[in-house]
Amino acid sequence: MLSPHLRWGELSAAQAWHAAAAQDGPGAESFIRELLWREFSYHLLWHRPAMPDRPLRNEFAAMPWRQDDRALAAWQRGRTGFPIVDAGMRQLWHTGWMHNRVRMIVASFLTKHLLLPWQDGAAWFWDTLVDADLASNSQNWQWVAGSGADAAPYFRIFNPVLQGKKFDPHGDYVRRWVPELAPLDAAHIHAPWEAPHSVLSAARIALGETYPLPLIDLAAGRSRALAAFQSLPRSA
Repeated sequence: MLSPHLRWGELSAAQAWHAAAAQDGPGAESFIRELLWREFSYHLLWHRPAMPDRPLRNEFAAMPWRQDDRALAAWQRGRTGFPIVDAGMRQLWHTGWMHNRVRMIVASFLTKHLLLPWQDGAAWFWDTLVDADLASNSQNWQWVAGSGADAAPYFRIFNPVLQGKKFDPHGDYVRRWVPELAPLDAAHIHAPWEAPHSVLSAARIALGETYPLPLIDLAAGRSRALAAFQSLPRSA
C-alpha cells in the first residue's frame, strides 16, 4: 500500500528503489519492475499526451466497444454477480484502494467480458482511487484492454472465478467485502450460482434478490470479446 505515498510525493521512487534493491529474492525484483513500469508510464504520457483518451495502438480506434449504462453501473457498484469482481469494486468504493491483482481482474472483466470502453474504467478509477495517477491509470487500463504499449494479448481474458479461487482460495477477501455471501463455503463462494439450492438456502442466499445473478455468461462474454478483437484491422 505504498502507492498513495508515491502518488502524492511523500515517498520518492528513488527511495523505494534503493530500499527494494537492498533486499534479496524475486519479490524485490518484481517490486523494482513495477517501479520501472510506473516511470515508463510517465515517459509514454510525455510523448503521447493523448494517451488518457486515445488508444496507443491505432487499430484500436476501430474497436466495437459497447455502450451499456446498466452494466457499467453494476460494475462500478460491485453488483456484477461475480464475487471477486464485486469484492474489489466495493473495496475501492469504501477505501479508495485495491490490490494490483484485483485491479487487473476487474479491468479485464470490464473491457473483455463486458466489452465496455477502457476509458470508462479509467474514469471511474480516477474518481475513486486515492493513488490515482494520470500516467499510470491511463497506461495500465490500455495495457489490460490490449491497446497499450507491450499490452496484454487480446486472448488473455481473466476468468474471475478461476482468479478468485487462485488468489482468494478460502474466500476471506470476498467474505469481507461481499458479506451477503459470507456463509458460503470456499467451494462455492466464487461461483454461488453453481451451488446447490440446499447450500444457498442454508446460507440464506437468494440469487437475484440478496445477491445478483451473474451479469453475463463467462463463455459467451469471452467469445464476444475474441470476435471483437479479431475484427480489428491489422497493425502496420
